[in-house]
Order: sequence, then structure tokens, then C-alpha cells
Amino acid sequence: MNPKLQWLRNKMSSLDLQGIIISNPVNIRYLTNIDAEGVLLLTRKENIYITDGRYIEYVHSTLTLYDEIIVYNITDVSRDDYENFFMFCENVGFEENYLTYSKYKEYIRKYKINNFVETESIIEKQRMIKDEEEIREMQKAAEITDDCFSYILTYIKPGMTEKQIADEIENYFRRRTDGLAFETIVASGENTSKPHAVPTERKIQKQDIITIDMGCRVNGYCSDMTRTFFVGSVPEEVKPIYDLVLKNQVQTIEQMKDGENTRLLTKMVENDFKLNGYDLIHSLGHGVGLEIHEAPYINYKSDLPLKENMVVTNEPGIYIPGKFGVRIEDTVQITKFGCISLTKSEKNYIII
Repeated sequence: MNPKLQWLRNKMSSLDLQGIIISNPVNIRYLTNIDAEGVLLLTRKENIYITDGRYIEYVHSTLTLYDEIIVYNITDVSRDDYENFFMFCENVGFEENYLTYSKYKEYIRKYKINNFVETESIIEKQRMIKDEEEIREMQKAAEITDDCFSYILTYIKPGMTEKQIADEIENYFRRRTDGLAFETIVASGENTSKPHAVPTERKIQKQDIITIDMGCRVNGYCSDMTRTFFVGSVPEEVKPIYDLVLKNQVQTIEQMKDGENTRLLTKMVENDFKLNGYDLIHSLGHGVGLEIHEAPYINYKSDLPLKENMVVTNEPGIYIPGKFGVRIEDTVQITKFGCISLTKSEKNYIII
């Protein structure tokens, strides 16, 4: 059996679960490498994947005998089959953070479940720690993101619009990867004051400030990087804020390691920003993997230790409404004694 399914079965045993229904497609992808519509059942003795005829051939080509998963076409599953899958299972787990209430009721009825039990995000918690293969895919995604940034610095010219630049980034990624990890942010001038700015028809001007937040997917795994840079020169009013953001971004990277507390990391940045009259208005970082935003989250509400082989972002930012904003972000891998930055693009003043 593949090791991720074996891990889940061991975890189920420790939680007194005799069965579990996995319906979150990201968790199914994590456990089986299947990227299709369907539901995964772990019963007392079998692993079962139910999908429809559109995906049967793909699913069979993805799985191996090593996975030990029985594949059903949904049209071939009878009412009796559904009722028998969890026969003699006292407790069956479900994903309470994904399942709708209507689907929850449907599953209880359809599978004749005796006791439907919340699993408290056991799979999402396991996904926080990346294995060697996952880290390799994220290293590739990060490398391509760095290459894209180097390219886009040579591409951008005054007179281009934010949308033109975002489209060029998307085309670059689509030619080399699975595509975008998220919708690219390209913000210029006063638009950089919006943390989640959407690219507009605003044209790049001489002596402009530009923020680009971008990432791609390689075999499902994401990268995430933000750089703020300048056309012609760095405005004097921006320099102290850029320096403050960069200082905290670098110091956070130096602090990130196995055992470091997410809340304390956040407080360190928040305190320094406040001493200088600014606020950290969003999380300092978040986990990255099959989803661009996943656990752990690095903010004042979080109180977790970082663990070896977590992959997280480090993205302090300061935003002056109506004027400009500065954000610098890297994706990093946590190790026992520090962290490794997977995105490596220049962070000191970048002038094009």
C-alpha cells in the first residue's frame, strides 16, 4: 500500500475510526495522486475510489497495484453496495471543514453510517510536512518563478499596462509548468497600496513603483514570490519603508527554524512596524503546497511551532493608502537549524 494511505490507516486506528470518507479533491490528490472528480473511501479492509465514466481510464492510468485502490464507476454502484461499504464500522470519519451540511446528511443516509465523526483536519495537518518528492517539485516551481521574474524585468517598459505584464507572466508559466498557482498580482504606482490588487489598464510610468506577486504549479505543487521594484530610480519617500520591510523580511528568514513559534515571529515584525508608525495588516506568512494558502498560518492568531520540512512564505508588507505599498515575499523550507529560501531573486533595490 502506498505510504500515505498506510499512514492514514494507522492514524484512523489511533482515533478509533473504522472507516473514513475523503471528499476534498486536494486531500485525494495528496493521498493518491488522482486529480479527478470522485470520492475516496477507506473501509475496514479496502481502499475504494468512486468516480464517473469520464475519469475511469485516467484513474486507472494514474494508480498502480502498489496503491491497492479498487476503482468503481459510479453507475455500477448499487444502493446495497453503498450500504455495505461501512458495514460493521462503528465510527466513520468525515472532513468537517470541507463537507457541506447537505452532503453530510446525504452520506449518513446513503452509506448507512452509524456514527459520523469529525476528523479534525488530520490530513491537512499531515500535509504541512513535505516529503522529499514534494519538496523537489516545489524547488522546481520556485526556480521557474525566479527565472520568470528575471525575464519579466527585461520585458517591462514604460507605457505597458499592468494587464499586459500579468498576461506575459501567465504565458511564461503556461509554456513551462501546469500554469498559475494563483491569479498574478501586478500593481503599479498608487495601486501598490492594495495588498490584493487586480491588474488594471494603468500604464507603467517613468519613476514608477511596481509590485508583482506570482507563482506557478509543477505537478500540482505551488510557488509564491513577491518583489517590489522601481522604474528609473527609488523615490526618497519609499526608501525608509522599503528598508524597514526588507530588514524584517531578512530577520524573519534568519529566525525561521524547527521549533520557532508562529505567533512570536509575527509579534517580532508587528512590534518593529509599530515602533516606526506602521501596521502589519495581513499574515506574515502561510503554508504552501498543493494549495497556495494552507496550514500553517503565520499570524498573531496562530500559536504553532514550525516543523522541519514545512514549506511556508515570509511576506511582510507596509501599505500607505492611495500612495504606495511595499511587500517582499519568499517561499522557504524549514530545517532543523534554519530555513532554505526556495525563491532566490534579488531583494535589495531593484531598478529597471
